[in-house]
Amino acid sequence: MRSMGSRRPGKRSMGGRIRLKRVYDAPAPCDGLRVLVDRLWPRGLAKEAARIDEWRQDLAPSDALRKWFGHDPAHWEDFRRRYRRELQGRVEEVKGLAELARRGTITLVYGSRDEEHNNAVVLNELLEELS
Repeated sequence: MRSMGSRRPGKRSMGGRIRLKRVYDAPAPCDGLRVLVDRLWPRGLAKEAARIDEWRQDLAPSDALRKWFGHDPAHWEDFRRRYRRELQGRVEEVKGLAELARRGTITLVYGSRDEEHNNAVVLNELLEELS
């Protein structure tokens, strides 16, 4: 899998669009299909308020990787590499999500406060590469 370089997240070349959004931000009609990509349900948030269409725990980092990373930007490059390696074992699941994105807008929803260093960013990079 190649690096994304300077491509901007959220742009799609095959008809759909992928957006990234914190689960604590208000849902919007332009979100399309809202897909939570965290292993754990976000703290203090009712399921009704989140308006999640799919919860894809299978595409979240393993518990061990998630705990090791701890959202520390100093670990970001290692986290990206390790998470992408984990996703190589979930090829069909990733391809299925890419197909949904080709059909229309999807929003990868995550709980992290850090909008630049989280698993949704890495997953989006991979989905972009499949377009």
